[in-house]
Amino acid sequence: MRKCSYGLAIIIVFTSLLLVGCGIKETNVETYAKLKESQPQKIQIADLSDAWDTILNNSTKAFIGGHPIDETFLSMVTHEYGEKTVQEIASYANFETPEIWYELTGKSIHVLWYDYCKSTGIKNYSFDRIHEIDIDGEDIVLDFTGDVSFSDGVATTDYMDHQIGGITECFSEDLLAEMRSADVMMINNEFAYTTRGAALEGKAYTFRSAPSRVSLLEELGVDIVSVANNHVFDYGETGLLDTLDTLRGANMPFVGAGVNLEEARKPVYFIAGGRKIAICSATQIERTLNFTQEATGILPGVLKCLHPEIFCDVIREAKANADYVIVIPHWGTEGNANYGEDQVALARSFVEAGADVIIGGHTHCLQTVEYMDNVPIFYSLGNYWFSITGEMPADYHTGLAQIRISKDGHIDANFIPCEFSSGVTSLLNNKDKAYSDIIDSLNSLSSTALIDKEGHITKKQ
Repeated sequence: MRKCSYGLAIIIVFTSLLLVGCGIKETNVETYAKLKESQPQKIQIADLSDAWDTILNNSTKAFIGGHPIDETFLSMVTHEYGEKTVQEIASYANFETPEIWYELTGKSIHVLWYDYCKSTGIKNYSFDRIHEIDIDGEDIVLDFTGDVSFSDGVATTDYMDHQIGGITECFSEDLLAEMRSADVMMINNEFAYTTRGAALEGKAYTFRSAPSRVSLLEELGVDIVSVANNHVFDYGETGLLDTLDTLRGANMPFVGAGVNLEEARKPVYFIAGGRKIAICSATQIERTLNFTQEATGILPGVLKCLHPEIFCDVIREAKANADYVIVIPHWGTEGNANYGEDQVALARSFVEAGADVIIGGHTHCLQTVEYMDNVPIFYSLGNYWFSITGEMPADYHTGLAQIRISKDGHIDANFIPCEFSSGVTSLLNNKDKAYSDIIDSLNSLSSTALIDKEGHITKKQ
């Protein structure tokens, strides 16, 4: 991920505002496209004063992103983008879509509001989980993997430790380049970073790694990890707290667990290409056991979604403050390539709460891709680079879920087939038989999505 630092040169004394949350669901870019095609009757704007009055008095909550904008915010926009731009924005202020802000400034209303809050130092706006990144192309590219483990005593870690290049020799050169080139690269961190604590009594498999191995994430190009899983608590509260401290010390964003419920439920936001993207995570697992502690008002733990009410509130809040929400659930049944009705029910609740993409894990094998309404759902990415014992696992299929957000705001879903073999995960060529086998298998299990030979995913008509 390429970080950027920039400030707004504003020659105005801004007043402080209290940020008022508002659960507004964004109207998507397709709506604005239809409005433009139908040439809606715009408001006639006389001058800048009229433009400000129109925006402040006529805008729907959706149009201003639910933010408490006022004259000082409009002063910033005017100063940065000019009077004509603000007058043009105002001419659409009675329409539901906020996309005109992006069309004319190159930034969504959520990003403009973030810029304003950062410039004025509004105290009630949290910046600790917002990360600004540069992008190389027009598309915003986000890559996601399944389970990754650097756990002590397992075959993959032992293999890595015997390679001159360490972790970089555990992935094919072209796959490593793909991971590092993504604007946002996310893994499921399926273990604890700790040398302390005791393994949970009665749990069949427990995984931990020395905190120093957190540096491997940067070598792989990782920008964010999910810790909402059933192994981050393998060494109890001590192991979990060490894990969170380790990730914080490495400046590695994480989602899905915390020192209490307040932290565990917080999304991470990325600002890229003028858009604001929220990522939030929770675990359904365990469904019948209770090894992994759930975060509460006073206890550290993971955010759980077996009963999804709290997590759906998280998604709704993220949707009110971002252009896109990507939901990462840890769910399903291990070893089962068929997703279950429990996953479908949870997916429905996530979609209704505002999820734009759902990318699942936990099953240790690939599950297929479906569409629910217009939301792509990767039910499980399975293992990516993962073993559970000192014996090297048999070869398995895996892959990357890739989400591309185009300049016009369209979400493009892709699957990049990979294969794990003898300690190395490799990118497959679309001429490889294994590549075709993976695509054919996923297509045979899907009733609503189609993956073509290039890995592009479309909704079946």
